[in-house]
Amino acid sequence: MNRTQLRTFHAAAELGGFTAASKALLISQPTITTQVRSLEAEYGVELFVRNGRRVQLTPVGEDLYEITKRIMLHEAEAKQFLQAHAGNLAGHLRLAAVGPFHATDVLVALKTQFPDIQVSVLLGNSQLTLQRLLEFNADVAMIAHFEDDPRVEMVPFSRHRVVVFVYEGHPWFGRKSVNLSQLAGEGFILRETGSTTRLAFEQALGTAGVTITKVVEIGSREAVWKAVEQGLGIGVVADFEFVPHPRLRTVAISDVEITTNYHIAYLKERRDSRLIQTLVRIAQGVGNTELS
Repeated sequence: MNRTQLRTFHAAAELGGFTAASKALLISQPTITTQVRSLEAEYGVELFVRNGRRVQLTPVGEDLYEITKRIMLHEAEAKQFLQAHAGNLAGHLRLAAVGPFHATDVLVALKTQFPDIQVSVLLGNSQLTLQRLLEFNADVAMIAHFEDDPRVEMVPFSRHRVVVFVYEGHPWFGRKSVNLSQLAGEGFILRETGSTTRLAFEQALGTAGVTITKVVEIGSREAVWKAVEQGLGIGVVADFEFVPHPRLRTVAISDVEITTNYHIAYLKERRDSRLIQTLVRIAQGVGNTELS
């Protein structure tokens, strides 16, 4: 086994085929096929099941892919380390985030200081964001609710209030606040299970013994807003995420403080990555741990 074989295998596994791997690595497809078959023959294993132009990893291939992810990450970190000492921090940072609002502020600050760093952003709820981090599909995560995991380092980032928002024509449209008990029986448009805002809201309702009506569950922040705007129900949102709209209005919950706490997360085994630590430092400068 050599470095070239592993690099070829990783590209084919990551891109889902030998043709795509050949284009990414700028070598011929027959060479890709030969290198992968040579690796399989050397150890008497099957790494891929061939299906036309696409390939599917076998269980052995899936386990090897998890290893090659780490190898490629360590190689990238070695390059970043040397570039940093040369005064030119660069590389590709994959950021998973629960929403675009915080992520955008951090990326602007990062790119302003280090324009050579390339960034890609993956959005999803907290469960999906953490999964992407643990599966090495993201380098850093901006996450809210999480369960303690010995593999993950968490750095506090910001804290925000949860508020309800209503549509024009709702009796609360002109109000500044309501009590939690007044939400009883109201029809709500809720995000999917795994949403941090929904979890914090439902925990507060459960503690207070307040029951609401769940009109519909939608797995998109934008779709929730659209449904509320159309008068289908009312919604909940972290205050900093609310985008001003002439037909929507936020209403504070006056008697209970419901908050979401956001963190920057990375794998402990990668804590020495210069690129990761640079983003963490910049994020801490952008975020706040006081209530907005």
